[in-house]
Amino acid sequence: MALIDLVDDFLGYLSVERGASPHTLAAYRHDLGLYLGVLADRGVTGPDDISREDVGAFIAWLRTKGFAPTTVERRVASVKSFHRFLVREGVTQNHPTAAVPLPRTPDRLPDVVSIDDVDRMLSQPFPESPSGVRDRALLEVLYGCGLRASELTSLDVRDVDLRDGYVRVFGKGGKERIVPIAGAAHTAVEDYIAHGRPFLRTGAGARRQHPDALFLNARGGRLSRTTVHSLVRRYGGRVGLDVHPHTLRHSFATHLLEGGADLRSLQEMLGHADISTTQIYTHVDRTHIREEYLSTHPRARLRR
Repeated sequence: MALIDLVDDFLGYLSVERGASPHTLAAYRHDLGLYLGVLADRGVTGPDDISREDVGAFIAWLRTKGFAPTTVERRVASVKSFHRFLVREGVTQNHPTAAVPLPRTPDRLPDVVSIDDVDRMLSQPFPESPSGVRDRALLEVLYGCGLRASELTSLDVRDVDLRDGYVRVFGKGGKERIVPIAGAAHTAVEDYIAHGRPFLRTGAGARRQHPDALFLNARGGRLSRTTVHSLVRRYGGRVGLDVHPHTLRHSFATHLLEGGADLRSLQEMLGHADISTTQIYTHVDRTHIREEYLSTHPRARLRR
């Protein structure tokens, strides 16, 4: 069977057996397409013929193209997953990536903004229109609940229980979790459902394919991730901040830790499968603690 057909089988497995999202499938398809391109240039046509040197050539090619270390790591991980699938399914006994380690990437702390900066962003004047009410609500939910942009746009009205104060979120792989919603986020969503969403639902005559979606565009359809990214950048730029949706998610996590939240609770709210992913925020928190120490301890800056 041709390698391109085996990639299709692998993507089908990820979709059906693993519940991978369309975004994840597209990323795998792109990564493996690049891999097959390098193999074709080297005259490799079948899974039995791929060598460790071929995999090494792919990694070297990625580096010569100037991809970021995290991108190289992700694409090599895609290739390793593909070869594990081929061996597990009995397509081949050849496993050229078995002894190939993932390229090391430098530790990078997530981008965060201060509590004061978040307050400036969320306290700015919003347009007095249905879309302005929506924008305030979605920004409050991104920060107040720590959601990914894809999780925000996939919310339906039934996923938000304002009476009991929680949001039902479907994260990576369709995994469900419950996240509290309170304070400013609760008020903003309540206002949006009452005074923003009803007017967007009757929007400009286009057919509405997602009538249950919580966050709607001007035509009454489900808001896209691209639009959410644009809105976050726009409202951040108005107060001098260069932010994206994940900045608000990272800030949510960091500010909770600074306020005394425990790591396990934060892991559940963020939807991390492994607590080691959540632990990156402890490094941010330690930085905050050191800054507080240096600025407040009477002898912290005293040198003899």
